Amino acid sequence: MIPYEWILQAAERIAPHVRRTPLTHDAERNWYLKWENRQVTGSFKARGALNKVLSLQAWERQAGLVAASAGNHGQGLALAGQISGAPVEVFVSRTAPSVKLEAMRSLGAQLHLVDGGYAEAEAAGKAYAAAQGKTWVSPYNDGQIVAGQGTAGLELAADLPELASLAVLVPVSGGGLLAGVASALAGSGMRPRLIGVQAERAPFMHHLFYHGSQEGLPDLDSLADGLTGAIEEPSLTLPVIRRLVDDIILVSEADIGRAIAFAWQRYGEKIEGAGAVPLAALLAGMVAPPAVALVSGGNIQPQLWRQLVATNGAAA
Repeated sequence: MIPYEWILQAAERIAPHVRRTPLTHDAERNWYLKWENRQVTGSFKARGALNKVLSLQAWERQAGLVAASAGNHGQGLALAGQISGAPVEVFVSRTAPSVKLEAMRSLGAQLHLVDGGYAEAEAAGKAYAAAQGKTWVSPYNDGQIVAGQGTAGLELAADLPELASLAVLVPVSGGGLLAGVASALAGSGMRPRLIGVQAERAPFMHHLFYHGSQEGLPDLDSLADGLTGAIEEPSLTLPVIRRLVDDIILVSEADIGRAIAFAWQRYGEKIEGAGAVPLAALLAGMVAPPAVALVSGGNIQPQLWRQLVATNGAAA
């Protein structure tokens, strides 16, 4: 489990470099939304990356930092490298959205483009880091990464005293954010109904949670590109999620597209597919309010975003 003290320490460590993201209330629908798309780098991933890098020894940073990423973790790590003076290299699928590739480069990361999906990028990155004696920074399978992501949960607990009576919906892929939020809420003495949300086309954590295996699942493209890819096993996120999370649900591509459009039309917020999955579940009626949706990021290819907004009609 992730010690609550680690999350409190993470909050203090990263406070000068991150934003306390806004929480809004839709009274008509009886749900809250936490907008991590407003975070520095446009994603919650900056929390964990900054906490990890700032907790490293100087020699670990000087050796150089290496990660695999669908884009958002790489941006967070590049920012952390910029702040700490550490060189950063990121292994990423060459099919990743160009907006994320360009953002990582603009923050100073050296990119290694890999054929295939996230799993191939992760395997290549870990092998490279080991061979070159560099410091590997997992996007989720690391206690300090999870503690950093958990700071979003601390904010929720502080901003919503009634949180224990709500359903809390959190995007999940490798489980860093979900495990971090779960640990933060448990440490705060709150036990709301906690629900992870994934894309139907990338149900890896769902299968591990309910069936104990992800063997044989195809790694398919999804609007929620940040949630694709198999999970490293063993991952420290799994026992946390099994102990503290109540349910993991799956949403369709159509539901994700609708949520992206709805967020703009209703709230004026530009969000990406991975960030849209909790809102998609609420709009689809899969979870009854009162609820809070953690919208995890907003880094979406502009052309795709315009297409989704245009084709999904007026706000419901």
